[in-house]
Amino acid sequence: MANSKVEELRQLRALSQQGGGEERIKKQQAAGKMTAHDRIELLLDKGSFREIDAFVMHRETNYGMWDRRIPGDSVVTGWGTINGRLVYVFSQDFTVFGGSLSQVHAEKVVKIMDMATRNGAPIIGINDSGGARIQEGVVSLGGYADIFLRNTLASGVVPQISAIMGPCAGGAVYSPALTDFIFMVKKTSHMFITGPDVVKAVTGEDFTFEQLGGAMAHNQYSGVAHMAADSEADCLYLIRKLFSYLPSNNMEDPPFRPTKDDALRTEAALDSIVPESPNKPYDIRDVIHLVVDNGEFYEIQEHFAQNIVIGFTRLGGYSVGIVANQPMVLAGVLDIDSSEKAARFVRFCDCFNIPLVVFEDVPGFLPGIDQEHGGIIRHGAKLLYAFCEATVPKITVVTRKAYGGAYCVMNSKHIRADLNLSWPMAEIAVMGAEGAVNIIFRRELDQAEDPDKRRAELVAEYSERFANPFAAARRGYIDDVIEPNETRPRLINALNMLQNKRDNNPPKKHGNIPL
Repeated sequence: MANSKVEELRQLRALSQQGGGEERIKKQQAAGKMTAHDRIELLLDKGSFREIDAFVMHRETNYGMWDRRIPGDSVVTGWGTINGRLVYVFSQDFTVFGGSLSQVHAEKVVKIMDMATRNGAPIIGINDSGGARIQEGVVSLGGYADIFLRNTLASGVVPQISAIMGPCAGGAVYSPALTDFIFMVKKTSHMFITGPDVVKAVTGEDFTFEQLGGAMAHNQYSGVAHMAADSEADCLYLIRKLFSYLPSNNMEDPPFRPTKDDALRTEAALDSIVPESPNKPYDIRDVIHLVVDNGEFYEIQEHFAQNIVIGFTRLGGYSVGIVANQPMVLAGVLDIDSSEKAARFVRFCDCFNIPLVVFEDVPGFLPGIDQEHGGIIRHGAKLLYAFCEATVPKITVVTRKAYGGAYCVMNSKHIRADLNLSWPMAEIAVMGAEGAVNIIFRRELDQAEDPDKRRAELVAEYSERFANPFAAARRGYIDDVIEPNETRPRLINALNMLQNKRDNNPPKKHGNIPL
């Protein structure tokens, strides 16, 4: 009897493992997609996955569904490890009813999310679904809402990562949108509220799946996604790499990784990396790579709002978040998209105890009617709010320009930055010398015999007085002016000094960020 029961168990487990059957699996693979189980096995440490709810089956009796039940239904759930650290995972199975979300599908996902939150471990969701299971009606919609609630309650408690590895449409997109990071795969993953057919019927616009909601559409234009991978294997590798920078929950510090890169290493190349002409660009990534451990920088949202650079790296083994103006794009100005991009990243780092290092070279906010009507005031305030609210260690290095309101926003001393450093060639002022002279001395210049000569004299005088870091340093707004080559050791020393930092915000339910 015992042997027959064991055999029954094995048969049921095998049935669950094969999902929608061999024919559908082959169709999935022909489309360049892995199965739900294969994705999990590649994501997690070998042999670490423990599946639960493998025998759950849907309860729908209408439309002949009772005779089409498959153990596990359309999602695989469980836990395992990444580099030995616990993670919870669900992986939608497109071979079973197109990965559609049923009541039991939602129950499985909710159970694993509740376990992750209670046990303080990250949640990784692999999305590959045709949407709500139509045969179940409003029950499937209720299942989505149950998941959305868990996404919201888990936000800021444990990291949540979404991998889009197929279609993700309609209401289904809001679960990934509520998570911290969204990874997409070029050519095989798509996200949209309404598909191309509906868009064409309603608006007359004709778009392909890729144009409307492909990986690059959301990585480059909408900013919905954070990474665009070339293949599913590449996507899962990038998630494992991201995980190495993150703590398991909001009560832990990020993982420390000892490095052989000398903490006292100086870089002579930094002394000449900023061009003498204030209008000539340079790549801020070159600065980052020269300063951080082993030159390794994990950039987030590389293709979106490229006038600001964000991502994770290590300094002296400490995991840190980088926020840096990019002079190569729009001179590094802050605009609507870059403000939102950086604000969300700052808030994530603050949620999970990841120190922030800011490289500042910002000429101001982008002017123009499109920006004003688009709400640059409101969106710029988001970044200001994020830096003001953050209580993690916060360090700023001004590499060149720090002008106007943007100076205040980019983690200035006035909004609780812990250490503000400046390179000697930096210009910290309300605006550039030429613009300031044109305003202050407008009448004098109008009356001058040689306006151009007098303007040059006044610009030189203003630059000497204000367009340097020493005026700010004399007031304590800049803690120290350093040689560029010593940036790495100074930052590592600061992180060591700040490792026991404690700061608090006033007691409240939550603030009201200008969304």
